[in-house]
Amino acid sequence: MAPKKAKKKSAEGANSNVFSIFEQSQIQEFKEAFTIMDQNRDGFIDKNDLRDTFAALGLLNVKQEEIDEMLKEASGPVNFTVFLTMFGEKLKGADPEETILNVFKVFDPEGKGVWRRDFVTEMMTTQADRFSPEEVRQMFAAFPPDVAGNLDYKNLVHIITHGEEKDQE
Repeated sequence: MAPKKAKKKSAEGANSNVFSIFEQSQIQEFKEAFTIMDQNRDGFIDKNDLRDTFAALGLLNVKQEEIDEMLKEASGPVNFTVFLTMFGEKLKGADPEETILNVFKVFDPEGKGVWRRDFVTEMMTTQADRFSPEEVRQMFAAFPPDVAGNLDYKNLVHIITHGEEKDQE
């Protein structure tokens, strides 16, 4: 019986390491997201919680199989620690800030740290996975250019990798 306890304790220790991956402010944001998704407030996200969350977002035609697949990604019932662990695993392969910034610099040969709005619009609507006009509008609503029509891509990279704007100095 003692080995089971030791095993359980080491598993809990492995899960608790997920809290060291994120900054406290990020953990708080994940906690807020978890609370929103835990529609019945039982401390777990289940099929009904996911269906209700999708409905709240206006997605009413989500197939049961899709919801089942989402829940299968978890190692067990989705409490906050499992939720955070899942995000940690998904983000583990995410590119670091410097890598994304270096890719973005390729499109800024003058090194100004900004892109012109019309350049971004053209690139997003004509290259690779093309954005629709509505998606471009949504992007600029979320990341508005300055009054001169420039998009600060350094700040955009920071938001992508940290989830918040840099403090302006």
